[in-house]
Amino acid sequence: MSPSSGRLRRLFALVRKESFQAIRDPSSILIAFVLPLILLFLFGYGVSLDTTRTRIGLVIEEMTPLTQDLAASFRASRYFDVAIGRDRRLFEEDLVLGKVRGVVVIPADFTTRYTAGDHPAIQVIVDGSDPNTANFVQNYAQGAVANWERQRQADVASHSPAISVEQRFWFNPELTSRNFLVPGSIAIVMTLVGTLLTSLVVAREWERGTMEAMMATPVTAVELLAGKILPYFLLGLTSMTLCVLLAVFLFGVPFRGSVAALYALSAAFLIPALGQGLLISTATKNQFLASQLALISAFLPAFLLSGFLFEINSMPEVIQWITFIVPARYLIPSLQTVFLAGDIWPMFATAISVMLTIGAIMFMLAARSTRKRIG
Repeated sequence: MSPSSGRLRRLFALVRKESFQAIRDPSSILIAFVLPLILLFLFGYGVSLDTTRTRIGLVIEEMTPLTQDLAASFRASRYFDVAIGRDRRLFEEDLVLGKVRGVVVIPADFTTRYTAGDHPAIQVIVDGSDPNTANFVQNYAQGAVANWERQRQADVASHSPAISVEQRFWFNPELTSRNFLVPGSIAIVMTLVGTLLTSLVVAREWERGTMEAMMATPVTAVELLAGKILPYFLLGLTSMTLCVLLAVFLFGVPFRGSVAALYALSAAFLIPALGQGLLISTATKNQFLASQLALISAFLPAFLLSGFLFEINSMPEVIQWITFIVPARYLIPSLQTVFLAGDIWPMFATAISVMLTIGAIMFMLAARSTRKRIG
């Protein structure tokens, strides 16, 4: 028997053994399939960055046809859930308690100043404890007033041509946050499946002593790592496939790219994720430490430093440099592009090459650490 056929037989035996172990292990099924479904449902249904139907208080200090017309513009806005009152003190407690996110005050002299050709001021009081929502309330209130004023001017001076601004949003016309949160959450799921699951399973073998038993066989360090990686590589792709099917058919996220691009990006991302899991398990040889280190070094950076929720350009410059070694930084925008825009292979090629480079470094470190253990 040739040496190459012997290596293939050993590798096949390792992959077969690891596959059966993964199937029999309830924690593997939990992390690979149950936990991704929970995260996907949370991001699909529970998390939303869309500021719609924000509750505000609208104070009309003087009831006139003009102020009532302006109030109707606020009530017609799809961004506001409006409660109307005659005194701003009615909403002070609600603003403190968070029952309303802002108070818009139409002053008593609004009609007089507007008919006189002056520009009356409208006061917008917002809750600054949530800066994002406060900015949304302020901007949407200004937009509602601007739309009302344009309509008034068009009615009064219909003979003069009105200047209209036509807005077009590429790739996500509805501006639905679910359409970019769900593809991003798939990267978070793959981080968990790749890094956390691999680190736990291999660390468990170190704890039980079965890893030392395998080291006593003719298996090399490369064969050992490959036998560990291949089953969880396929498991990660299977979990990703399930998440994509749910994203498209359950959450209605458009999929405009190709299946080839999706699997190429996912496979490239799993390389550094699995390599990091192997490195963590080899360094710790303890399930508890491996899980904590996997969460700190893989899940949290993928969640916070990848551009998933927070814009990278708004981070401090030092943190921006750190994001370059986070594999999810390259996968999340690529997945969002596959779903919403389509195939942009120059962008994908760059992301794939960087992820494979990071993965090669991870595997080199893991193989070196494993050889030290064998030696």
